[in-house]
Amino acid sequence: MADPKGFLKTTREVAERRPVEERIHDWQEVYPGGAGRALLPIIVEQAGRCMDCGIPFCHQGCPLGNIIPEWNDLVWRNDWQGAIERLHATNNFPEFTGRLCPAPCETACVLGINQPAVTIKNVEVSIIDKAWESGFVSPQPPEWLSGKTVAVVGSGPAGLAAAQQLTRAGHTVAVYERDDKPGGLLRYGIPEFKMEKQHLDRRLEQMKREGTVFRSGVEVGTGPLTGSALRDRYDAVVLAMGATVPRDLPVPGRELKGIHQAMEFLPQANRVALGETVDDQIRADGKHVVIIGGGDTGADCLGTSTRQGAASITQLEILPEPPEERPAGQPWPTYPMIFRVSSAHEEAGDRVYSVSTKEFLGDDDGNVRALRLVDVKFEGGQLVEIEGTEREIPADLVLFAMGFLGPEGSGLVEQLGVELDNRSNIVRDASYMSSEPGVFVAGDAGRGQSLIVWAIAEGRAAAAAVDEYLTGSTTLPSPIPPTARPLVV
Repeated sequence: MADPKGFLKTTREVAERRPVEERIHDWQEVYPGGAGRALLPIIVEQAGRCMDCGIPFCHQGCPLGNIIPEWNDLVWRNDWQGAIERLHATNNFPEFTGRLCPAPCETACVLGINQPAVTIKNVEVSIIDKAWESGFVSPQPPEWLSGKTVAVVGSGPAGLAAAQQLTRAGHTVAVYERDDKPGGLLRYGIPEFKMEKQHLDRRLEQMKREGTVFRSGVEVGTGPLTGSALRDRYDAVVLAMGATVPRDLPVPGRELKGIHQAMEFLPQANRVALGETVDDQIRADGKHVVIIGGGDTGADCLGTSTRQGAASITQLEILPEPPEERPAGQPWPTYPMIFRVSSAHEEAGDRVYSVSTKEFLGDDDGNVRALRLVDVKFEGGQLVEIEGTEREIPADLVLFAMGFLGPEGSGLVEQLGVELDNRSNIVRDASYMSSEPGVFVAGDAGRGQSLIVWAIAEGRAAAAAVDEYLTGSTTLPSPIPPTARPLVV
């Protein structure tokens, strides 16, 4: 145990974000010097609050099965190299999860039953940031090659985790990415103020030095690299292309100009923030922005619109405003639906709950000018409009942030002939293999839209299953152990 009295004498403390009036004028992370550096002065004592519980429910809360009490103890003892070794044993990319994960581990913390939980996420990001600064992170190339080849389609967190694990196991791995640079959602969906891309780029450089090959600007399933050509070239394929079909809102006026999906808006903003030029960029400057969807993607649109100089920003959510405290129906250690304030919500904008969009209204030139809303409530499991609550709000730019339906069904998925479920996700068995032998599925493409931490966990688990499929056995750790053994080739 780190500090036997730590949870009694030390209160929960998190790093202070940069002042709002400063950070909204740049694209740097909201913490001064980066999240890990901002936390270092307080993080040792915070790690000492961990009680090293007999049954650490934080393990249950973390899809990766991070050994949290052990690296808390090592941090408290100032053994940072031991801490990163313990953290890397279960998580390939703690710099991603430490910045972007909503920390279900903290809501499962035993201390959190009647006190503020341990700042697990803050400790995690401090460990990895200090490890990079101290030179504790280095390439781990395989000692021998298996002679087997694997194609990973998609370079988001699931694809990267699968690729790194399989490369280290000795397989020759090529990662295909249709965008011009690898990283997927991490590069083009996550704003710079949440995670600067230097953290992604240095991890990609490590993977390249280990032997992983990245083939960017290649959309598998179009051109000469068809699904059958991919199968002929590689011994196994891992589909990790995410859930990229956005949910739409087919109400009157949807065809008006100025209405866009979040993933049309955010990637352009990310490119410009990194110094690239984007023709006809969708921008929020001086506009009344309405964001439909109250989740993390909506908050990303909010923070981006703020930095672009929007005149006003309104975020709409069809569900009621959640309570500030854990509701009785969501007891510890479950992840509760409570009112949360992100850094973007601190900066600007209004959040409106329990509303539904009935119509988009346009001007004479075909541009959106307003939304017609109505208040709603749930009665008997049905959504009911409240009479007399219809109203208009101004809108020059409307952004949909309502989630995603699944992977794109045409192209590669269709060519491979893999089976889809009734939610358009790719069906896979307990070993992450699709209905086509040798074709595996990891991340959102198989489970539906989910968290980055789940994507990394599934990438690691799928890698272990692929390794066993190719060689007959595996020593790769799997946070979600396969229960059905695949055939060996």
